[in-house]
Amino acid sequence: MLNVTLLGTGGGMPMPNRFLSSVVMNFKGRKILLDCGEGTQVSMRVNGTGFKSIDIICISHLHGDHIYGLPGLLSTIGNSGRVEEIYIIGPKGIKEVIDGFLITLPYLPYKLNILEDVSDLEFMVKKEKMELVELNEKISSDLSIKTLELDHSSPCLGYSFNIRRGRKFNVEKALMNKVPKEVWSKLQRNEEVSLNRVKYYSYMVLGDERKGIKLSYTTDTRPTEDIPGFIKESDLYICEGTYGSEEDMHKAIKNKHMTFKEAADLAKKGQVKKLLLTHFSPAINDPKEYIHNAREVFENSHAGSDGEERILNFKE
Repeated sequence: MLNVTLLGTGGGMPMPNRFLSSVVMNFKGRKILLDCGEGTQVSMRVNGTGFKSIDIICISHLHGDHIYGLPGLLSTIGNSGRVEEIYIIGPKGIKEVIDGFLITLPYLPYKLNILEDVSDLEFMVKKEKMELVELNEKISSDLSIKTLELDHSSPCLGYSFNIRRGRKFNVEKALMNKVPKEVWSKLQRNEEVSLNRVKYYSYMVLGDERKGIKLSYTTDTRPTEDIPGFIKESDLYICEGTYGSEEDMHKAIKNKHMTFKEAADLAKKGQVKKLLLTHFSPAINDPKEYIHNAREVFENSHAGSDGEERILNFKE
């Protein structure tokens, strides 16, 4: 199960009813934060999401409406008693920005591990704790993070999160392959086992692959030809919808953002299950007034709101 909460759905400047861009994902009690606009930690308190257990922070780009909440949040996390390191993933320049923030935060009790300029890469997250490692490391992992370079006025990353689902133990298969019962538990954990000079592998006792959960996030970008493949078959696609009407297309092109309809077109091409729009222009008072523009293209389109929660479950 993956719990997703929209902490801020505004773009440009905070509004009385909308904080700036931020999403928190809760997976097995550990958290990943996507962007950290102004008001993020206030929204976290209002929605009771907590902040001490944030292990990974993914920043899309370095515009203020996506990062100005970060120094305050890092300070609050430090005051909460956290000592474990936090990973921050971001585009080129993120380290310089964080170093600037740290001038006002000289005594953080935890380490920041900053991964910069990581477009078009994939990371694995260790199962026993949220620690990013290179793909060539042999680890037990049920979560991977992919990045994609987007088309904005500054270097910008999209993120895709894949949660793998463990295969079921197949007793009949284990017996057919004459696997000793004393090694079943290790093989179920994908460990390779040698017993009496015979090697046993997990495929000898496990069933077929089962569908996991996929969430994708792209904000502050024009549509690109790579996005549909990147978000393909996502259970939830969180995408910017800065402009609700096609009448503002000239603004979208000039400022390198998207309209509701353009986001819906990407969702349709990517064959996603559900589109959740965010990053609304301050000029949009009620995004739901424009949602019909998206639904003309992709029916399962929704305008997000601050505090909105979505729960993604594994399908049988």
